[in-house]
Amino acid sequence: MKKAALLFGMLLMAAPANADLITKHSTSVQLTVDAAASQATRLGSSYSVSGSNVSATLGGLTAPSGAAAATMNAGTYSQTTDGSAFSFTETFNQGDAIPSNTTITSGVAPSLPAFGSVTTTAGGVAGSLAGTIDSAGTMALTAGGAGTSATGQFVAEITIR
Repeated sequence: MKKAALLFGMLLMAAPANADLITKHSTSVQLTVDAAASQATRLGSSYSVSGSNVSATLGGLTAPSGAAAATMNAGTYSQTTDGSAFSFTETFNQGDAIPSNTTITSGVAPSLPAFGSVTTTAGGVAGSLAGTIDSAGTMALTAGGAGTSATGQFVAEITIR
């Protein structure tokens, strides 16, 4: 602090006697509470089949109607050479249907969709979050709950002309 006062004093001594000294001061407080959020991703349906020594009339996916998810159309399979080794794999993953309540009004979703991939973050809790500035420029910040922040700032500008 003594070095700053000495430096300021030297700055004033170097200024001409008729110099103007202009000071500007500003203070601000910003209080933030995080909002809750959810990100939902609709997963699609998939079907695959593989094998050896197997004859197949392949199945596949049946296209959905409306908001339904695709369904599996099973194929028919038989061993090509009786008594010989064979392998066979058939995989079906049913995707997500579109829920009937997906209309968003006033920026608010009526409910969280039950999709295959959903990430949700909790909102902040204001608790005792507070910030004040008095007429003397003194700031007081009070911590809030989780997901909150309080930032105070004081800026002093000195100009010598």
